[in-house]
Amino acid sequence: MQSAPQLPIVIAGPCLVESRDLVMRVAEHLARICSDLPVQLVLKGSYRKANRTSADSFSGIGDEDALGFLQHAGQQHGLPTLTDIHSDAEAALAASFVDVLQIPAFLSRQTSLLQAAAATGRTVNIKKAQFMAPDDMAKAADKVVKAGNTNVWLTERGTSFGYHDLVVDFRSLVIMRQSGFPVIYDATHSVQQPSIGAQSGGRREFIPALARAAAAVGVDGIFVETHPDPSTALSDAATQLPLEDMRDFLTMVLDHWHR
Repeated sequence: MQSAPQLPIVIAGPCLVESRDLVMRVAEHLARICSDLPVQLVLKGSYRKANRTSADSFSGIGDEDALGFLQHAGQQHGLPTLTDIHSDAEAALAASFVDVLQIPAFLSRQTSLLQAAAATGRTVNIKKAQFMAPDDMAKAADKVVKAGNTNVWLTERGTSFGYHDLVVDFRSLVIMRQSGFPVIYDATHSVQQPSIGAQSGGRREFIPALARAAAAVGVDGIFVETHPDPSTALSDAATQLPLEDMRDFLTMVLDHWHR
């Protein structure tokens, strides 16, 4: 299994690659503010959103265009990149552009998808399903390891209790770390209110407090989505942090980090 990183991992970027200009702007800003912070920055962006609340929701600008923009932004600023995949066939395509393949929460039990991601040799970040117990994540990771890939991260993003709400039980971070794999806390999706309207809602005001709590409990990384103007974001507008607030947010989280 993968050893704990020497520096905290920060997975950050827009929810969705909406345009070349957006991902370049976000990458430039994040690279600049993290240049003097003790973190390992990973630029993230979904090239397509397969799980949308409404059939009318925007899902992407085109797979290869979005992946190419993400790859270019990472190369321009010397950053590893991450995107999520939704089917076995997408694994090889995405892996030709990015460094980390993310398994969405709803798909984290899909054995063939985990195996396809493992076969690329890329790091595999598995998000814990909203219906899974934290100790079950070791079983998901084991599917990747048995497929020949020990580079696995596990990400907590809240548990569904119905009624358009998620709750984070911070015991899960401790339990998941017992697996020996690096554990990431997803600060933005954890405050999401799934399917509350035409788009998922969320309680952005709780992000700083929950991120501080996760850092204090002990994690290996933090996941946070950010956008220059979240109100205009084409996906997860209610839970992305304003790009201009990211340095203050990361500095605050690092002040509470317990390894």
